[in-house]
Amino acid sequence: MQPAANDPIYAIPASFRRMENLHIVFWLLKDVGWCMIWKPLGLTMIVPTLAIAWRTRHLASELAHNLAIVFWISANSYWMISEFFGFDTVQFGHGITGKHLAIIPFTLGLLVLAYYYIVQKPRETRATQVATL
Repeated sequence: MQPAANDPIYAIPASFRRMENLHIVFWLLKDVGWCMIWKPLGLTMIVPTLAIAWRTRHLASELAHNLAIVFWISANSYWMISEFFGFDTVQFGHGITGKHLAIIPFTLGLLVLAYYYIVQKPRETRATQVATL
């Protein structure tokens, strides 16, 4: 689908885009380490993956999504660690195991995005509409 000629342009600095692409490389390396049970690779890739996802937090339009990504990577990393160190199947009660605790950061990420789309984005849209009138 081609954008209309009058569609607004969204741009981020090229250096941020390159960092975002590098973030994907680190994330994939972390997951390869997890898949192949290469603990040093999987564990080492957590830090750069999280650091890069957090880098563009000062751009208002990116903050909610990057927070959600940080929670997603945190949940995913916790799940990997629970499997690496064997507490993924440890029962914590009521059928909840160690890996199920990853639901906490997954849920936090969903809540951040829900807040953004239900509360923040409508405010931004209204402010833009009022400013252009």
